[in-house]
Amino acid sequence: MASTSEIGHAKNVAYLHELIDFCSGYGASYNPTKTEYKVAELQNLETNANAAINLVTAKRTAFNNAINDRIAAFKDLRSLSTRLVNALSATSAPKALISDAKGYNKKIQGSRSAAIEVPTDPNAPVPSTISVSQVSRDQLIQHFTGLIEVLSSEPSYSPNEADLTITALNTKKTLLITTNNAVSAAYADYSNAIIARNKTLYLEDTGLVPIALGVKKYIKSIFGATSAEYAQVKGLPFRKLS
Repeated sequence: MASTSEIGHAKNVAYLHELIDFCSGYGASYNPTKTEYKVAELQNLETNANAAINLVTAKRTAFNNAINDRIAAFKDLRSLSTRLVNALSATSAPKALISDAKGYNKKIQGSRSAAIEVPTDPNAPVPSTISVSQVSRDQLIQHFTGLIEVLSSEPSYSPNEADLTITALNTKKTLLITTNNAVSAAYADYSNAIIARNKTLYLEDTGLVPIALGVKKYIKSIFGATSAEYAQVKGLPFRKLS
């Protein structure tokens, strides 16, 4: 179910379409001097508003896809790190090196905040906690990098398991970095799309809602407050949303 605010943005555009139909129906009687109130300009505004709303939807989908990719990339990191410590313990590595590996693994296991992540609700506003999650993932990558360095320093660490090799671990690290950065970039695109949509719909003087309210006043001025024409449009509930 769509949120009230998301429904509201679309409703404002739908009401504008209805308003344009009424204005067009008035024929020559509808002749505003203000360019923004002319039918052709209102139609352009409707087109731009729909495009802005659709862009938010597309960017939100891309943001959620990026989150899903990151969730998949980080999903097995804790279990993998534990396996790596056990693999190192089965080599000729000195106790001090194994202790260092355990230290990094403990940090990875303890990063609880990074483990709590779900895709953004398509009907919810853009999240404000992205920075916390991003930093937490950065820290996990740093700890995993430290663990790889410890393993790389031990000559006897040469596992037969393909996913435990240094080459595989570096590939894994690259995947973690790539998916983490992709979330940050997708979030920026999503947030900027919301800003652009809000400007198109609500910016003072040039936004859809201010212009639509102005058109209603113009119709009231030319036909009168008790006219049938004004009765057609006065109930159209244009509302400013965030």
